[in-house]
Amino acid sequence: QVQLVESGGGSVQAGGSLTLSCAASTYTYNSSVCMAWFRRAPGKEREGVAAIYIGGGSAYYVDSVKGRFTISQDNAKSTVYLQMNSLKPEDTAMYYCAARTGVGNWLNTLLYNYWGQGTQVTVSS
Repeated sequence: QVQLVESGGGSVQAGGSLTLSCAASTYTYNSSVCMAWFRRAPGKEREGVAAIYIGGGSAYYVDSVKGRFTISQDNAKSTVYLQMNSLKPEDTAMYYCAARTGVGNWLNTLLYNYWGQGTQVTVSS
């Protein structure tokens, strides 16, 4: 059983920055392991934000955050980060870390085996 613990959420003004962290209780340096960030805004469906394949380092982003968010990994700390710059009010959501193994579209929430409890990000205008 893998436990994922998110941290780093908070309240910022538009244009500000936050860095989210996702610490994994177990961490396998393996190209088939994918760790991702999803978010859910009030009244909206959960959506994928970014993903990274541990081992290979390939990263993927949803169009709305490209150029503003960066996903990265620190294997020594078993942690994945989401650096969020130029934040907008529409980025306001609960952000969740998720992990899975295997192949498939990184946006497909059904493929993820493990989820964190979430961390709230609020961006004011």
